[in-house]
Amino acid sequence: MKILQLTNKIPYPPKDGGSIATLNISMGLHSLGHEITLLGMNTSKHYFDMKDLPEMLKSRIDIRDVRVDTKISFTAAFKNLVFSSLPYNAERFFNKDFTHTLINLLQEKDFDVVQLEGLYMAWYINIIRKYSKALIALRAHNIEHEIWQRVAMQERSFLKKIYFRILARRIKKFKLRILNTYDLLLPITRRDASHYFELGNTRPAFVVPAGYDISRFNPDSVEINFPGIFFIGTLDWFPNQEGIVWFLDKVWEKLLNMNPGLEFHVAGRNAPVWLEEKLKSKEGLIYYGEIDDAYAFIARNAIMVAPLFSGSGMRVKIIEGMALGKTIVTTTIGAEGIPVSDGINIIIEDDPDHFVQKIDLLIKNKELFDDIGNNAVEFVSQHFDNHKISVCLADFYKKHIEKKC
Repeated sequence: MKILQLTNKIPYPPKDGGSIATLNISMGLHSLGHEITLLGMNTSKHYFDMKDLPEMLKSRIDIRDVRVDTKISFTAAFKNLVFSSLPYNAERFFNKDFTHTLINLLQEKDFDVVQLEGLYMAWYINIIRKYSKALIALRAHNIEHEIWQRVAMQERSFLKKIYFRILARRIKKFKLRILNTYDLLLPITRRDASHYFELGNTRPAFVVPAGYDISRFNPDSVEINFPGIFFIGTLDWFPNQEGIVWFLDKVWEKLLNMNPGLEFHVAGRNAPVWLEEKLKSKEGLIYYGEIDDAYAFIARNAIMVAPLFSGSGMRVKIIEGMALGKTIVTTTIGAEGIPVSDGINIIIEDDPDHFVQKIDLLIKNKELFDDIGNNAVEFVSQHFDNHKISVCLADFYKKHIEKKC
């Protein structure tokens, strides 16, 4: 099959959940003998110099980019709020240069499937219909309007709370507008699939989570810094900011008092100045900023905390941590969409005092830490093997291509 992926950012380097989910399925499908082309927006926020793409990747996937300015502008956001019914988040991703490049690409290659990575790529469905006979598959990475509903609930500023509520309503309307205009639906979790069916999806659906090459994860290859606690995540994403601040304000000091000398290792890119200052001011906290090798960072540390109270979809870093045998302590929303078992392969806790107690228990009980970590490795092997996911997705595509013929 010839498959085209459309993305709102270049998924390299794969440092965030969306990029990991996008690039891993590209590589998985390529490994099965399918021809993969990827057309991505090269934005200022996630800009990547295409000359730096590794030869290994370029030899497997035909990756092309279009420079697109998606900077958030107060003026543009205000105009959108007053004069448009569309969500500003979506409107930023409709671009004439990207449209023109897409048309040329559709005329250059005869694709069997066009896979849209994320809701906002649905802008281009009408263009694809006009210039291609390919099946269109929407890969829903999360429930976008739910993210902003949850952000609004946590927001203290009255004006921001109102704006986020308006944004959430508009995103939901946009989703309803594009519902069933695609041919196939690829939710990233079963929970997200249920959401789309509740909205009225009638198209065939197949759940495609972020998969991993299980063979490259070796939990026993690195000596771990037990009981070192760690956090890793993009720090310009509001749910991560909210979660890390909650942990610092309500958990860390109590935990440190119970365990003098305990270290908290924090890694993540694009932290705003106010957050960097807060991180650097905390006793026992070691702040790394952006790191080159997330795999090595996760592997050498022990207890991973992932406190999340907003956001949606699937938390890819949690799956990475589990694959490397880490015991993850997260919240209900953090574990959402992942079919984990509390106390067996992960620990889930929303109350800050109980969060402290669960981490303290792990610190004092290495055997419990090892048991949960070993169960986590087995869990990822069963549910998130990229080869298995890619084989099933390719079969799903072939079945519906044959139906169309």
